[in-house]
Amino acid sequence: MKIRISPAQFIRCSALTLSALALPAVTFAQGLPTLENPSRGTGNGIMETIRNYGYDIVLLVALLVVASMFIGVCYHAYGTYAEIHTGRKTWGQFGLTVAIGAVLLVIGIWLLTEATGIL
Repeated sequence: MKIRISPAQFIRCSALTLSALALPAVTFAQGLPTLENPSRGTGNGIMETIRNYGYDIVLLVALLVVASMFIGVCYHAYGTYAEIHTGRKTWGQFGLTVAIGAVLLVIGIWLLTEATGIL
């Protein structure tokens, strides 16, 4: 069985191959900025540098967790505020929701700070 390639497919495949081969040369020729060192420094070897980059990644994930907690507390408080106007909740329940949410945020930030200190 013979496989036939149309001229359009051949041109497309050739262009893709040539662009893939030329991509590294184009990337190096553009004067890209250098990679920033991790917050703990580069270290003495490649493993320590990778460990320091991992620490920065863990800090970023912790920041995203705290941000999602904040959005969740705000969403719940907004839902409680909306239910005040329909008569299903009171202002006291809204205040309690905001206070408990703030306490949970503080506890979450404290726990994540302690967890990143272990690294």
